[in-house]
Amino acid sequence: MKHKGILIVVSGFSGAGKGTVMKELINRYPNYALSVSMTTRKPREGEKDGVSYFFVDKAKFEDTIVAEGLIEYAQYCENYYGTPRAYVEEQMDAGKDVILEIEIQGALKVKEKFPDALLVFIMPPSAQELKRRLTARGTETQEVIDARMARAAEEAEGIEAYDLLIVDDDLEECVEHMHSVISAAHCRPDRNKAMIENMRKELNALVKGEK
Repeated sequence: MKHKGILIVVSGFSGAGKGTVMKELINRYPNYALSVSMTTRKPREGEKDGVSYFFVDKAKFEDTIVAEGLIEYAQYCENYYGTPRAYVEEQMDAGKDVILEIEIQGALKVKEKFPDALLVFIMPPSAQELKRRLTARGTETQEVIDARMARAAEEAEGIEAYDLLIVDDDLEECVEHMHSVISAAHCRPDRNKAMIENMRKELNALVKGEK
């Protein structure tokens, strides 16, 4: 029996390595799909509509908001960014587990609209390791690193709202651990209602036939 896909919402501190984990997970296993966002900003060189983003104008985006066609959305630097509901549901109906990488506030909004969503928080093994990874990038000033660490301290207050906590200490182990827990989530009774109902009908039919 073909399972419907799961919506997986992934969050983590900046520098925790969640982007690397997601990329490796998708490259390694064909049953995952990364959610494609909708935006009103103009395409950059090399970006493709429907692959990098769904590029739309402001009127189209706002019409989609009114029609409740977005799972979540936000506005940055006068441009809208959001997660199209139709694309996510199409992928899930096709059996794909859809990954949506988003920050904590957005993750909780997604959970309100998709109660069955699996919320995963990826965390470094220690605060010192997080700071080391941010510094090792070599692309940010000390001021930016300090700001990201302060933001992580704030975000740490909301981790309990997540379903699963995965520590990214070793990339290989982290990817395999994440894949195994997502696979296990498919076995939850509330995700297999049709199978359970079918079993009940078959059992009742057999019991009645024996009487």
